[in-house]
Amino acid sequence: MAYATVHGAPMTRPCPRPSAPLIVFLVLLASCYLALTRLPSAAPLAALIAPSAGHGSGHGAVDSCAGFYRGAGAAGRRAVTASVEEFGAVGDGVTSNTAAFRRAVAALEERGAGGGARLEVPAGRWLTGSFNLTSRFTLFLHHGAVILGSQDPEEWPLIAPLPSYGRGRERLGPRHISLIHGQDLNDVVITGSNGTIDGQGRMWWELWWNRTLNHTRGHLIELVNSTNVLISNVTLRNSPFWTVHPVYCRNVVIKDLTILAPLNAPNTDGIDPDSSSEVCIEDCYIESGDDLVAVKSGWDQYGISVGKPSSNIIIQRVSGTTPTCSGVGFGSEMSGGISNVLVRDLHIWNSASAVRLKTDVGRGGYITNITIANVTMEKVKVPIRFSRGSDDHSDDKYDRTALPMISDIHIVDIVGVDVQRAPMLEAVHGAVYEGICFRNVSLTAIRRQIRWQCESVYGEAHEVFPAPCEELRNNGSSSSWCGLP
Repeated sequence: MAYATVHGAPMTRPCPRPSAPLIVFLVLLASCYLALTRLPSAAPLAALIAPSAGHGSGHGAVDSCAGFYRGAGAAGRRAVTASVEEFGAVGDGVTSNTAAFRRAVAALEERGAGGGARLEVPAGRWLTGSFNLTSRFTLFLHHGAVILGSQDPEEWPLIAPLPSYGRGRERLGPRHISLIHGQDLNDVVITGSNGTIDGQGRMWWELWWNRTLNHTRGHLIELVNSTNVLISNVTLRNSPFWTVHPVYCRNVVIKDLTILAPLNAPNTDGIDPDSSSEVCIEDCYIESGDDLVAVKSGWDQYGISVGKPSSNIIIQRVSGTTPTCSGVGFGSEMSGGISNVLVRDLHIWNSASAVRLKTDVGRGGYITNITIANVTMEKVKVPIRFSRGSDDHSDDKYDRTALPMISDIHIVDIVGVDVQRAPMLEAVHGAVYEGICFRNVSLTAIRRQIRWQCESVYGEAHEVFPAPCEELRNNGSSSSWCGLP
């Protein structure tokens, strides 16, 4: 863990030597403390990125983390292929195809046992309620294919809340299932020739706006406790709630997506990896009414108890706009911990923040070993923000002494034009954020507040404009952990 650079005269007054029993006691005490509070060590994420296939390794190569997915579906290798039409589906945008999609998945699961199966959705408008995917399975949307979410809430059945949330995120009790769902699966692919999945979420947004929502809204796509997940080359529109939600997953690749929702659509996050590891998010364009990408890991005491962190995550070449939230957010549900995240080549405009760390009293957990690099932004209200929560808790049983640990956050090569104010960095009351590094940051045409706002946040800043707050000033020195080598 890195700390703020402190300058001052060394102590010349000798300290008395402690006795041997006292030394043993202090060593044991320190060992116990470290065992209880140890944070994950940094992972070499850069080593996991390779030039993408077909680009080579020379000039013009595009680095990709798509190798996180290790299933057979990326090359289209499945033993059995069938069209949803073979199971009675009608692509007229009116006929309900819920039963047809469910029959198709069940039949292909049986036919493709061992070698997997691919369900094709041809051009047309295919109205359906929720359906579940299966392992070794590809859902392929041809150009012109549009899957439409049913407007009948009964076709989005209720399921149990996630253990790390303890209840529905918006309402007590169960929650609505996602439109496309999967649990305990391996090797699942959702892809196509830029077909579309449209959740037709306005019905759900109006329930939320009118305060007549009885249960938490469903996501557009949710995969639970699954490995080797690939979602690519499709357009996702109008999700009722969070758009793509991999939770308790490993080896997830989400790439080449266009995600669209009205900019006032509530809580329509783009991509939310949650208590998941080895996640690659790259080459996505997102417009939404909430965070474009939000890394999460459970809510208050439920997230602490389950203890599933989000780790080893790469987010690169994401662009878009969100007028009320951030380009990339961490939290606020982060009670299981978040570590080893690389965010780079981010382009954000007309948004509330480019990058935001959100947490709260009662969350516990940690956010550590985060690198945010090469971010460009225009017309952003607060470019970088560490914010306190808004008393948003699962219930009144949360631990008020559970404070988040925030450390080793590196923010480098940032350019912002026409931003409203300098960064706002505020720790949760009672917590101290340490090892915060800013390097090569230029924020110009600031219209309102040029002074940084920092509270209980410590670290260093090098080559930063406008001048940082006192808590980050390095007095001309350059330490190895933050300054250039």
